[in-house]
Amino acid sequence: MIKKVAIVGAGASGVLLAHYLLRRDDRYQVDLYDRLSDPRIIEFSNARTFPISLTERGMKALGRIAGLETAVRAIGLEMSGTIFHQPNGKTRVKSRQKPLVTLDRTNLVITLLNELTEQYDNSRLNLHFDRVCTAVDFAAKTITFQSTAPTSEPTDTDLTVDYDLLIGADGARSVVRSYFLNTELFEFEQKYVSTDYKSIILPRPDRALDFNLESGKIHSWRSDDGTFVVLLHQPDGSMSGVILFPRLNQEVANLSTPEQVQQFFHKRFPEVGQMMPASEAEAFLVRSPSRILTIRCNRYHHGDSVLIIGDAAHSVSPSIGQGCNAALEDVAILDELLDEYADNWAEAIAQFTLRRQADAHALVELGDYSFPSSSGLFIEFVLREQLATTLHQLFPDRCSPSLSELVFESSVPYSEILDAYQGWISKVKKR
Repeated sequence: MIKKVAIVGAGASGVLLAHYLLRRDDRYQVDLYDRLSDPRIIEFSNARTFPISLTERGMKALGRIAGLETAVRAIGLEMSGTIFHQPNGKTRVKSRQKPLVTLDRTNLVITLLNELTEQYDNSRLNLHFDRVCTAVDFAAKTITFQSTAPTSEPTDTDLTVDYDLLIGADGARSVVRSYFLNTELFEFEQKYVSTDYKSIILPRPDRALDFNLESGKIHSWRSDDGTFVVLLHQPDGSMSGVILFPRLNQEVANLSTPEQVQQFFHKRFPEVGQMMPASEAEAFLVRSPSRILTIRCNRYHHGDSVLIIGDAAHSVSPSIGQGCNAALEDVAILDELLDEYADNWAEAIAQFTLRRQADAHALVELGDYSFPSSSGLFIEFVLREQLATTLHQLFPDRCSPSLSELVFESSVPYSEILDAYQGWISKVKKR
């Protein structure tokens, strides 16, 4: 019997899950819903987007679907390390043994959608954009959407559909998860990360600039108050990234003119200031600061037919670049459980909670406390990283790799990484 699957959220994890389910013979019919318009046919705003980094964890999940890894690598850039730009103009380089792939998150979704629709037609797959989820009835197994398309007729605004299986891949502010609150013994915690961010989009750097902007490297700047800039080269030669800044420090949020924006960057991050034209200063000014939630839940499933994945289940600080990677890994883990339990969803989703919860909670801890904001602890962190790298090279069987190597260059479970570095995490948390 074919199962009717409704996936709410057409981000990277939702679309990848559609790939995984549809390749399982003819067992599933998938309807994919998203509140936004189809990114393949509209020009998306770069005001809230920024490059993401796919590590071994995320690329491994993509690689299980034929052609996906190749397609993603074709639109991304490999980064073999990070260049830390210091206030005195000097740089420090940290190389990676395993390069990561960077690309815009919207372009990742577009690529996954293109690959999906090339392989499957509407006999098994239907895409529904401009549909906001407004109600879920777990008992009746129905879900209601409201159309947000500008061409919608008044009679076409609401749509109620039934499902056999419901997947909430609809982000940190998940509507599907909100209905878990009406179920027995569901526990949920959300916290705002103490830093906000704004996107930065810069033109191709002038070759006459006298500082190191080596391609194939992530470039970062950090000030004493914890304000942090990350920029990456893009395929067209431009650079883009984000500035993350403490919410309690209103210096960035209170910039009120393009001239103040340029003065701020020239003073605090001179290299970035030299690359920033007046047009970007104006655009930067009108972008609203974006805030980030971290999410913890005591379970990710309800009954035998509802599951939440990705940011809906375990949204994390962007400081360790694992949000998208963890979401893609969720899909691969669910697929393994479906294999193990012969597509028995009641067993598979219950096991998903049991097997993923420790890692998901550890992920939030690592995101919040791996990289300290205070200058003193940050210097200690750098020294610890150097020592761990040296000791692991000398005694690989006795000494663990550095914290950043485990996070960025391995698929070691997050709970094991947290256990290995619990002392450091506790120290940062207390400070």
